[in-house]
Amino acid sequence: MITTKTPYRISFFGGGTDYPSYYSSHPGAVLATTIDKYCYINLRELPPFFEHKHRIVWSIVETVQSFDDITHPSVRACLKLMRSPQDCGLEIHHIGDLPARTGLGSSSSFTVGLLHALYKLQEEPVSKKMLADKAIYIEQQVLHENVGSQDQTIAAHGGFNLVRFGGGENTHLNITPVSIAPERLLALNARLMLFFTGLSRTASEIAGEQIENTHKNIEQLQAMYELVFKASYILSSNMDLDDFGRLLDSTWKLKRTLSKKISTDTVDGIYKTAISNGALGGKLLGAGGGGFILFYVPPEKQAQVKNALGLLHVPFSFENCGSQVV
Repeated sequence: MITTKTPYRISFFGGGTDYPSYYSSHPGAVLATTIDKYCYINLRELPPFFEHKHRIVWSIVETVQSFDDITHPSVRACLKLMRSPQDCGLEIHHIGDLPARTGLGSSSSFTVGLLHALYKLQEEPVSKKMLADKAIYIEQQVLHENVGSQDQTIAAHGGFNLVRFGGGENTHLNITPVSIAPERLLALNARLMLFFTGLSRTASEIAGEQIENTHKNIEQLQAMYELVFKASYILSSNMDLDDFGRLLDSTWKLKRTLSKKISTDTVDGIYKTAISNGALGGKLLGAGGGGFILFYVPPEKQAQVKNALGLLHVPFSFENCGSQVV
């Protein structure tokens, strides 16, 4: 039995500039971190004693004879890419700490984790960069999902990173760990509050409109790109950490203009309530439409924000390991 543990991510700045439709002609960058909430993949060779050859357990249980019969798109694509149809049967179980389709990059964490398990099963060495590149290829080129290139990169590498994208087929222009003192990193973590809106959505559908609008949104995307470096400087300097929260407010206001599907009246109400009760800034995570929303809240205001929102609060800590075989 092989088990992989792949973290979910929180993207602070630059989301939207990591889509190929943008960074193929303009430099893109994101500031993001992985957190201690994970996607687990259990993988084993299935003994030949069953009527089915493969068993895949996720939201449903699939028992099939061939890879082509598999419903789960990422599982089907990963298995067809990594193994030949005449190979032995496989059993795959997925367990997630948090629900899917909620803005934390869960789909990409799943793909990265499954690829990692398959490499281990075949006893092939694989680097974090290889995992990210393969996952990007599967999601963008094989499945033709409307996804960017940050989720796979962050999930594979782990840690708090500034990732640059740009130039033709180069999805990894550069990945740089953020330079921040440990006590300052803890202080930032302590000021971030993650809430579940109770709404789930399919990111690819929402992102599709944003991608179509790329040529109309160049000015906003460039402004979002610049905020990545302003935020990174705040973290690495002695500036007031609260400025990071205020920048989150700026990037959310920009992000809302990229597509009408990114926010909703419900989300706008949640955001307004948090700000009026002491949050300095925040943003809906992922493509938009629902899922998790993040706020930067000074410690003395956190109880007030939590009570005012009445939403499920999910405490978290930053993590540094990325995808692991455990």
